[in-house]
Amino acid sequence: MSSYQPTSLPSDDSDQSKSSTSSTRLYSPYQDLQIPSQALYKLPTSPEFLFTEESIKQRRSWGENLTYYTGIGYLGGAVVGGGKGFFEGVKQFEKGDTMKLKVNRVLNGSGHSGRVWGNRAGVIGLMYAGLESGMVALRDTDDVVNSVVAGLGTGALYRAASGPRSAAVAGAIGGLVGLLAVSGKQALKRYVPI
Repeated sequence: MSSYQPTSLPSDDSDQSKSSTSSTRLYSPYQDLQIPSQALYKLPTSPEFLFTEESIKQRRSWGENLTYYTGIGYLGGAVVGGGKGFFEGVKQFEKGDTMKLKVNRVLNGSGHSGRVWGNRAGVIGLMYAGLESGMVALRDTDDVVNSVVAGLGTGALYRAASGPRSAAVAGAIGGLVGLLAVSGKQALKRYVPI
């Protein structure tokens, strides 16, 4: 049972100041609980899983991987392409252009280049995620080799229509980028406390 007792209102104004300080008690909704109120709202900082199998897994699923790399690729490509289009739009300014025309040139250039670069980088991210997830499923291990081979395959597939020489060069660049990305991630884990 609650030990809260309501206070009675004083009869006249002179007794109000004495009565309010002596018999008023504030109501607390946590007074009957046996734990401190601060402990009620402490949420866990580690991820919570519905099944124990999910907590054992230390890697994203193939669908999460696909979504992550495609989204990051598209966003990064759109930002870089938008910046490139901005400078191209500024270069197209002509003497006598109104402010409205200048803004239109910049927005058109940014939008067009951002779309093109975003789509290219998104497709590259999609191919990389698919190849990396396929390598993990095929080898049943998650190591540097998967990322490097996925980078090689992505570069080669992306430039395959341009000929074998272009595909080989793009594959080598893709493998190198994959190796640098994994090495940078490992260095960040080791030396940067996050």
